[in-house]
Amino acid sequence: MIGAVSLGATLEELQRWGGSTPARIVVVAVVALVARAFAVGAIRRVVDQAVRRSTEHRSDGGGRGTLGLEVSERARQRTLTMGSLLRSIVTFVIGSIAILTILDLLGVPLRPLLASAGVAGVALGFGAQSLVKDFLAGVFMMLEDQYGVGDVIDTGEAIGTVEEVSLRVTRLRDANGVIWYVRNGEIVRIANRSQGWSTALVDVPVSYQADIDEAIDVVGAVVHDLATDGTWGELLIEEPEVLGVEAVGGGTVTIRVLAKCLPDKHWGVQRAIRRRCKEALDAAGIAGPPAFAPPTTSTSTGGPA
Repeated sequence: MIGAVSLGATLEELQRWGGSTPARIVVVAVVALVARAFAVGAIRRVVDQAVRRSTEHRSDGGGRGTLGLEVSERARQRTLTMGSLLRSIVTFVIGSIAILTILDLLGVPLRPLLASAGVAGVALGFGAQSLVKDFLAGVFMMLEDQYGVGDVIDTGEAIGTVEEVSLRVTRLRDANGVIWYVRNGEIVRIANRSQGWSTALVDVPVSYQADIDEAIDVVGAVVHDLATDGTWGELLIEEPEVLGVEAVGGGTVTIRVLAKCLPDKHWGVQRAIRRRCKEALDAAGIAGPPAFAPPTTSTSTGGPA
């Protein structure tokens, strides 16, 4: 009997505590955390599935450096960026709802607060216009697909690979490993080195006395072998083209080569073309441009007439 009375009193205390304001605040906070974790987890699963499908599409596409592979890679990058943005939006929305609910539980009148939102909005607009500018710039940047996670971009202040994109800032890592946090509203222009394709432009100098037709044939054979190479061919969208003689002067004839590559892969392709051209021209006996001779000083041994 005594145990039953004690149990009943305990239940009444729990019910009374459960109906109290602190308990409700705890429940709201827990629900908000669980809702955010569930939403973020769902977004992450969807993004992982989309990235996996994109990777499978790339692996099944076959061929070397095709435009389809390039578009698939771009879709993967945009999916990662959209996932980052959606996680920021979910966090902001759930956090705002939880804060308003807690204020209501604490007895803070929300109607006058919301009614005065217009006046507060004007004041906030003056005080936080840079923040609003960052948010709007981030939204339009995403809608216009200016860049995404994995892209190599030049913001004017920093050049690096995009690691994370949020509504307010973009995080970059440059070639030295330094992380840059760039506010979206401060980005005036963007040079995206990872969209579409890149161009490898190589000038091959040979001696003015060399047989130009033979030199062009040797360079053409070099770029053809490069395009059929298993390693470098994957980086090319199409076979490089020998454009012909670009310049003549100073005892040198310059032959120009143009190669269309996957985004940001032209640096390695340029180096490979230069090295292979040098080796092939040496093997064919085609001389390079003349070296600059050191200056000579002439002296006169004769006396005045």
